[in-house]
Amino acid sequence: MSRSIVKFAAILLVIAALFYVGLYGLDITDKVSFPGILDEDGITQGLDLKGGTVIVYRAQTENPTDDDMNTVVSMLRTRLDGQGYTEATLTRQGVDKVRVELPDVQDAQTAVETLGSTAELVFAETVAQDPQDPTKVIVEKAVMTGKEVKSAVAEYGQTQQGMTKSSYYISLELTDEGRDKFSEATGRLVGQPIYITMDGMIISAPTVQTRIDSNSCVITGEFEPEEAKALAANIKSGQLPFSLEQVEVRTVSATLGDEAMANAVKAGIIGLILVLLFMLLMYRVQGLVANFALIGYVAIVFIILANCHINLTLPGIAGIILSIGMAVDANVVIFERVKEELKLGKTVRSAVDAGFNRALSAVIDSNITTIISAVILWVFGTGTIKGFGITLFIGIVVSMLSAIFVTKFLLKQTIGMKIKNPWFYGVKKEKDVESLKGGKA
Repeated sequence: MSRSIVKFAAILLVIAALFYVGLYGLDITDKVSFPGILDEDGITQGLDLKGGTVIVYRAQTENPTDDDMNTVVSMLRTRLDGQGYTEATLTRQGVDKVRVELPDVQDAQTAVETLGSTAELVFAETVAQDPQDPTKVIVEKAVMTGKEVKSAVAEYGQTQQGMTKSSYYISLELTDEGRDKFSEATGRLVGQPIYITMDGMIISAPTVQTRIDSNSCVITGEFEPEEAKALAANIKSGQLPFSLEQVEVRTVSATLGDEAMANAVKAGIIGLILVLLFMLLMYRVQGLVANFALIGYVAIVFIILANCHINLTLPGIAGIILSIGMAVDANVVIFERVKEELKLGKTVRSAVDAGFNRALSAVIDSNITTIISAVILWVFGTGTIKGFGITLFIGIVVSMLSAIFVTKFLLKQTIGMKIKNPWFYGVKKEKDVESLKGGKA
């Protein structure tokens, strides 16, 4: 009995510690820390919570390809990152539109001007630090611009004959004018780098191995797959494949976002309290154990939201609240099975084991179907729909684990504390039990 009490208390302390870290964070060293949701930079708020500007662009061409639209998104992303708008989100809408959300930007005209100019890609022989912005460079001697690059594709294979090892590289296709410029420069710069810059930022600096006198060339290096794709996309984005038309520009009030956030948090707290009371009244000791597991679930979700910098929106908060209901739903299915076993006269220990075993497949199946829906919303949704899918996915996975493993572990410890009366496990009356055999729990 004493061992069960110690284990039960230890888990409660762990849950309390996780809840504290989820709220206030934890600073271990100057370089290692875990922010909490109450920290200033703990949660990245979406446009509907923080306020800001929405701009929707439409491609000025018929039937743009996916590659062209992805190039537009990449160019706009690079432009925004270079201007410091790292919290901005870009999503494609339909076949020919791109939606840009700029949280905390209330001046729509400034936002339009930021995205209005085309990002300039330059292959440079020499660069110097920008005296007005130490994070940027100024091109002193240019080799060519992005207009001389026809295409840039990330590929995997061997770049030279006799090589035994394959790797990721970027294959460039140049215009005739670009070939002439590149041939002259690479002939002079063998063994030296050529800087590839975009809006004053160096995105790559490959070293010239030999003179390149053709319309095609490759950039090699120890690239990871995503790094190669990103570099190829940035090079392609040096010149927009077509012009963009602004079809929507609107500003969302920050005051509206504050009110919406406050109402959402209030609704979440009220809903959580009602769920905790319902579980306690209906299932007693089982409900109490489920409540502890539910608080642990909330703590873990807080930690994930704060440390993964997930863009939180109002639908995202709805996804979290919905997953709380799913966690309780799993416990309800399990506890009802336990009650059925108790009514058949089984001991508490046997009833708990049988209840979890009988309910496990139903719980997993129902959660997997919800996870599939969440993944579809996450991958194919746009804007706030994507935020809903992300938080729903996180919430369902964490809630399923807490409802099955944490609840079962805590429930086992209550059995070890000699709590045997079926009433404590939700069976209403002694006469509801058909034949209690009175074996040891």
